[in-house]
Amino acid sequence: MMRYMKVGKMSNVEVERSIEAILMVVDEPVTEITLAQVLERTVDEIDAALTTLASSYNERGFALKKIGGGWRFYSHPDLSGVVEKFVLDGQQSRLTQAALETLSVVAYRQPVSRSRVSAIRGVNVEAVMKTLITRGLVEESGLEHESGAILYTTTSYFLERLGLNSLDDLPALAPYLPNLDRLDDILDSLTE
Repeated sequence: MMRYMKVGKMSNVEVERSIEAILMVVDEPVTEITLAQVLERTVDEIDAALTTLASSYNERGFALKKIGGGWRFYSHPDLSGVVEKFVLDGQQSRLTQAALETLSVVAYRQPVSRSRVSAIRGVNVEAVMKTLITRGLVEESGLEHESGAILYTTTSYFLERLGLNSLDDLPALAPYLPNLDRLDDILDSLTE
């Protein structure tokens, strides 16, 4: 049986825990006034709780700071090198050849179903598609009318990473493919 905390009568510890819970899910700094309204406390009580919390995190890997008119958790400033390395290493990890091939098929044939991509590549692309979705390069964009299969397209992040304004800026593919006119006929025969 779940128990929910009533907002009205809370101890100082419960107020602090409530503030922590709220600040863990925010994307932008939250003002003392907003916290006071949500927790039904005075602004002075919220200020006191925030000050107590902020000082209690001195030896942690994160800090509670008031920036931009509100409060939010940030990584501790003295660990910026570690955080930077983590972020940059994640951004610089290369896509595998299979992922690049799959991404190319999606980019040039979108919106395209996973089975169509598999037919073009000649291999199952389920795991690769999950990787591309996780990296934010490909996204679901609806359902195929005939089969009900999920359709995929590239994202704005894909365009950004390639330095393109739009998909029209992709280089022409036709010169590299023999007999492109028959490609759809061949693919249809493979997926039937």
